[in-house]
Amino acid sequence: MNTLDIDCLRPTQMTHGERQIRHKAEAYRALHARDLKMAIAEKPIAIVLGPDEAPYVIDHHHVAGALLGIGVTRVPFVLLRDFSSLSSAEFWLTLENRSWTYPYDPARRRVAFEDMPHRLTDAQNDEFRSLAAFVRDAGGYDETDVPLAEFRWADFFHARLPFPASDAEFDALLQPALALARSPKAAGLPGFIGDARR
Repeated sequence: MNTLDIDCLRPTQMTHGERQIRHKAEAYRALHARDLKMAIAEKPIAIVLGPDEAPYVIDHHHVAGALLGIGVTRVPFVLLRDFSSLSSAEFWLTLENRSWTYPYDPARRRVAFEDMPHRLTDAQNDEFRSLAAFVRDAGGYDETDVPLAEFRWADFFHARLPFPASDAEFDALLQPALALARSPKAAGLPGFIGDARR
């Protein structure tokens, strides 16, 4: 299986959830070497080639970040598209038209494409992106293939819940966020399940 150096991967989102990355890293760290190898092989990083044939991550930013956090330097990948012949402007517009980029900072302000981070570790922390992942893992909504689904959930929580300034405040948000995810207010979001499984 072909691999790429994680450090050369370019993000297509301005933010990530650092708590989610740490959580994934802890899970990977707990695995025996053989199981870790299998876990890595099961989730190849989805990329597209951009200008200068740079590899841009379309999916599994957090997986790559977590693996980097435990000292893994190379990951398997799957190439979805080769956009290397496009100009930078054409490339980013193509990604946006496919919902393959999220150019917004943690305050939901639009960021110019030229200001997007160049390395995965340069992405800004978004507490609500982590909250969206934790709510999904707790059964608040279903995992889905809809592009940027977890960012849509993060935006939803950001608009309705207070910013968590500490670990305790973040932990205290999980139950209210779960209730919101199951409420009619979340109807229409990707993976919405309502109160069907309460």
